[in-house]
Amino acid sequence: MTTPDDLHDLDALASLADPVRRRAYEVVAGGSAPAGRDEVAEALGVGRTLAAFHLDKLVAAGLLEVSYARRSGKTGPGAGRPAKLYHRATAEHAVSVPPRAYRTAAELLAEALEQAGAEEALYRVARRHGTRTAVAGDITELLAGPGYAPVADGPERIELRNCPFHRLAEQFPPVICGMNLAMINGLLAGAGLDGEWTARMDAAPGRCCVTVSKTKSN
Repeated sequence: MTTPDDLHDLDALASLADPVRRRAYEVVAGGSAPAGRDEVAEALGVGRTLAAFHLDKLVAAGLLEVSYARRSGKTGPGAGRPAKLYHRATAEHAVSVPPRAYRTAAELLAEALEQAGAEEALYRVARRHGTRTAVAGDITELLAGPGYAPVADGPERIELRNCPFHRLAEQFPPVICGMNLAMINGLLAGAGLDGEWTARMDAAPGRCCVTVSKTKSN
């Protein structure tokens, strides 16, 4: 049976059928900071009004969220109005026809692993999976493939703006974050980049609990 949540998710994903709107979402979601309509318009090669139209449609669909800030850094009288900025929404949207409950199965398995104290077995499997599925390429391509949305934070550090296991990580942080770390270590090893880059636990709000840094030479 299709639920109201299913219909909401379907509507949200259907809003990406328009190619300009989909590209607007990609520009905002792929950025390292909230974006204004001027930046999106320039990236798309369209007018500001059209860019704002598509951005607001994405907000209405629940795919983007809005914040306000003064881009000039000035405060007080004469500083101007705060700019309307867009960033990726934290809500997840998934549709399965017919309905499937893979998330429920994952939650049950994670809870069982936690209660059984079998985390180390999970970490070994996760590392093997990362090693087996690693694709040769640069570090950004390697981490983008599984959905981590890597963003450089300077020349020697990469933050992962998306956690592919976000919902589970919220419920079972030690189990899932440890799995994440093991899988990323496996990806680095499988791609032959483990001598150049090091993954470590570095939890912070709004992103993956793992970061990747250049390996310091002795």
